Amino acid sequence: MLSTRAADEPVAALRTADVVVIGAGQAGLSAAYHLRRRGLVPATDAAGSADGSGTGSTTDSAAGSYIVLDAEPGPGGAWRHRWQSLRMATVNGISDLPGIAQPEVDPDEPSSAFLTRYFGDYERQLDLPILRPVTVSAVRRDDDDPNGRLTVESSAGPWSARAVINATGTWTRPFWPVYPGQFTFLGRQLHTKDYVAASEFAGQHVVVVGGGISAVQFLDEISKVTSTTWFTRREPVWRDDEFDHRAGHDAVALVEERVRQGLPPQSVVSVTGLLWTPALRAAAERGALERHPMFTAVEPDGVRMADGSFLRADVILWATGFRAALDHLAPLHLRAPGGGIVMDGTQVAAEPRVHLIGYGPSSSTIGANRAGRAAVGGILKRLATPVVA
Repeated sequence: MLSTRAADEPVAALRTADVVVIGAGQAGLSAAYHLRRRGLVPATDAAGSADGSGTGSTTDSAAGSYIVLDAEPGPGGAWRHRWQSLRMATVNGISDLPGIAQPEVDPDEPSSAFLTRYFGDYERQLDLPILRPVTVSAVRRDDDDPNGRLTVESSAGPWSARAVINATGTWTRPFWPVYPGQFTFLGRQLHTKDYVAASEFAGQHVVVVGGGISAVQFLDEISKVTSTTWFTRREPVWRDDEFDHRAGHDAVALVEERVRQGLPPQSVVSVTGLLWTPALRAAAERGALERHPMFTAVEPDGVRMADGSFLRADVILWATGFRAALDHLAPLHLRAPGGGIVMDGTQVAAEPRVHLIGYGPSSSTIGANRAGRAAVGGILKRLATPVVA
């Protein structure tokens, strides 16, 4: 059985795989599932293991070989880092990974614990070749041949690939907006990525910034133990019911159009709006969801409101989202003038050997599953084209 194990010993030799998947969150596991299902085999060394200790990866599979490189020390992707108070009852919908349904869910279990266990069981049951912890520092073209190979530089040594599926998500790139005086603040500033539990703010006034699901969940929790004030750039759009299939399709289409134009993607949630839940209605009744327009400046002891008044604050919690973690793709020069990457489905328009999943319209768990399948389908068509030596 192929084992998922630490790969921290230095490996200098170049190894090869037809497909390198970067990231083993929901999107990366979906891609690995479909690669395995379509007949690709693990990129193995001469001894027949995928532990990263060898140099090889010659395979007899007509479909080719693949490997998954994951920066995390264990399964779960970004879910490993979610705050403990985020329970399965309040998490914003998690789709099954392809092929294996989630086990019975305890609504009171922390999502980080449940999903880390589910992802780990999934990897073991499917015997997926995942090397971790492995950090990818760069992806480069070997030459100017559009049918040539790519080199994936990693902390476990370089890999040569015919195609790369990037599934690195956003968790490692929190977005911090900048406001005048922000660095003069004497209290605590933290991002969603740093949040642990509401109890640490007891007795302090907390400013929450952001218009998404995380922001309102934080307001719900924190307002039970202390005072809060909510700021957003735009008035949030609330829904009373789950949006129907047509509305969801239209929202995804808007995000897809942005990435086709090479613009930075919006989240699907930013298009669909926020859903009223019983917990959030209770928070609104407590006054926790009274939204204020963005403050104009940060001062040592608080923030300057849009109307010129001053609000004292001890904590500023920036629930301001994340950006795609794509710095390792910079050597490929994929960015368009609009700041995003022009996409054709999951394929990068300017570099068909690279597919991005969990990016833009596929950033939801349902979208990530579909994108994994689509990326593998596109890559297999490419692998069917013989490489000219």
